[in-house]
Amino acid sequence: MGLKTIPFREIEEKAENMYEAVAAMSGQARFELQERILSKAIMEHQEEDLDVFDEVEEISPETYEEKGKVTTIAIEKFLNGEVKWRKINLE
Repeated sequence: MGLKTIPFREIEEKAENMYEAVAAMSGQARFELQERILSKAIMEHQEEDLDVFDEVEEISPETYEEKGKVTTIAIEKFLNGEVKWRKINLE
């Protein structure tokens, strides 16, 4: 996976300021990470329900699926308009 530049102009178009955009992307990345942890916990729980004679499928190099980084996924979703956030007024 190669490095890719982050288009700051596109980020500025989606939010009023950069801090707001970074906060929204950070929240989305946190959400993506929680989803991964939850799905892993569900898979581990399902494996625990196996009996003695049940076979657990081993992950081979051919079936291994590499997942993208949560920050990369969050940035892409933000740029595609898939991240929703609300602004809180402290006044």
